[in-house]
Amino acid sequence: MVLLLHYFRSVEVEQGKWAKGYKNVSWNEWFITESRSDMPSMMIVEALAQLGAFATIGKEKSLGFLSSLNGIECLGNAYPGDRIELYYEVVKHKRGFVLGKGEATVDGQVIIRAN
Repeated sequence: MVLLLHYFRSVEVEQGKWAKGYKNVSWNEWFITESRSDMPSMMIVEALAQLGAFATIGKEKSLGFLSSLNGIECLGNAYPGDRIELYYEVVKHKRGFVLGKGEATVDGQVIIRAN
């Protein structure tokens, strides 16, 4: 199952458990400018949140949204030419709310960690 979103591609999903995806950063991105040469960290966090929505989509119709951010660590950057590997894991699902954690890596190095 491959789904194209605005920022990334979802490549593997185990419904209710986890999802994997990636984002190829290019020079054509709207956020790459003369004064900024990397992808903003919060856009990577947004990609993780969207990936989390794919991990939680089930048979029932539901709406996913990001309600809070806790434990976000920005440990590196992603530049044009980089491939950001994204992973989101569902930790808890209770009363329609999902708690999860995720990581974004470039060349095996964690650049964003969300716990």
